[in-house]
Amino acid sequence: MEQGRNKSQWAEADGVIEGRNAVMEALRAKEAIDKIYLQKGETDKTLGHIASTARAAGIVVVEADRRKMDAMSRTHAHQGVIAMAAVREYVSVESILKTAADRGEPPFIIVCDEISDPQNLGAIIRTAECAGAHGVIIPKRRSAGLTAVVAKTSAGAVAHMPVARVPNIPSLLKDLKKQGVWVFGTAADGTTSLYAADLKGPAAIVIGSEGDGMTRLAAENCDFLVSIPMRGRLNSLNASAAAAILMYETVRQRS
Repeated sequence: MEQGRNKSQWAEADGVIEGRNAVMEALRAKEAIDKIYLQKGETDKTLGHIASTARAAGIVVVEADRRKMDAMSRTHAHQGVIAMAAVREYVSVESILKTAADRGEPPFIIVCDEISDPQNLGAIIRTAECAGAHGVIIPKRRSAGLTAVVAKTSAGAVAHMPVARVPNIPSLLKDLKKQGVWVFGTAADGTTSLYAADLKGPAAIVIGSEGDGMTRLAAENCDFLVSIPMRGRLNSLNASAAAAILMYETVRQRS
């Protein structure tokens, strides 16, 4: 633990930075911060300065109510501000596509459309690394980020799997299509059966959120909506399980 910081300032084990001084110190030191939470209704000068400094550095700032802030806090002394440290820097979408080109392989990209559960995101990153995907893309908002919980769930895969973060998933999908990448979305009511989908070419696989699936605009920007065969009484799979099935069908087809 860094000198000058104690337990009441930084719950180091899970990357939670709490309190005004500790968060400002982290911003000044240009530490990798995934997201900053500010308590709703708190509008004093210090918190305003933290928010403006963070936004200028490209860090996502979100408001949360007191109950959520208290639940996130490890120290019970958050003073209306909590920052989540990022375990590694994000990459650009262009660098993910370049990785594929450098390997002489058609792009194999996983797009997470508002996966908010960090354990699901960690599991998806782990499977993506094992399956040989070139990168994972997440949105800046309404999504888990590269926090310590995600890193732990990924079993270390975040150290090897490039992750990009974009402001808008539908815009990203449009850009990928312009660059010749076919976009496959997962949907219970998809018109293309998984085993009829051709995943051998340049492919981006879109995984929807745990509860609602893909957002409407993301679904509208997919080339194919793919359904996974269901033989039991339930009609949907956990997001990370669905992602794994699509990724390994891609591996099978490309082998």
